[in-house]
Amino acid sequence: MAHPVSSVGGMEPPDDVRHDLSPAPERHFDAEAYDHRWTRDLHSAVRCAAVLLALLLLIDWGAGTLTPWRTALWCILAALLFVVLCPPRVSAGAGWLQSRSLLRTRTVRTDLLVSVRCLDGVSQRLVLRDTFGERVEIDPQVLVANPELWYRLDEDAHKSEARGLLLCGATALNRVAERIDCETARTVFRVSGLE
Repeated sequence: MAHPVSSVGGMEPPDDVRHDLSPAPERHFDAEAYDHRWTRDLHSAVRCAAVLLALLLLIDWGAGTLTPWRTALWCILAALLFVVLCPPRVSAGAGWLQSRSLLRTRTVRTDLLVSVRCLDGVSQRLVLRDTFGERVEIDPQVLVANPELWYRLDEDAHKSEARGLLLCGATALNRVAERIDCETARTVFRVSGLE
């Protein structure tokens, strides 16, 4: 079924690619790439929340102020810490990138990107937006630590650029590519004993 292409910022894709557009790309599960650090980061979030809960309960018990309602309060506080620390699971395949958190799943068509922006702040974020208005935010470090994810995104971003869709984002992608190149060089030096 053909889906109408939404205009993002008044931009319509060229006629030669309009027939390829659909909001959900075909998914080939054998060709998917995942964030390999996600399980480790998830365990770290669980450990931090458990340690906080244990410390709060121990302090309350030692002070003799441990009550059921305070125990419930500390459990809620530990659960909130877990929600804040729980990393989204990032996966990518040919033509798509997905970020799945506890509360929602967001998917963007990487072969139909219209913009890639880098947001600086407490934690740096890479914001990807496609022709359908879908938006995904990811930590650039996920791409640096997982070259196969970066390869998928970079390959599809070049397709978007060749189609004339990606007008904003070359600088952000180049910064990520430079970080990946530096990390690769550091790894080579470390492995060869030159660091």
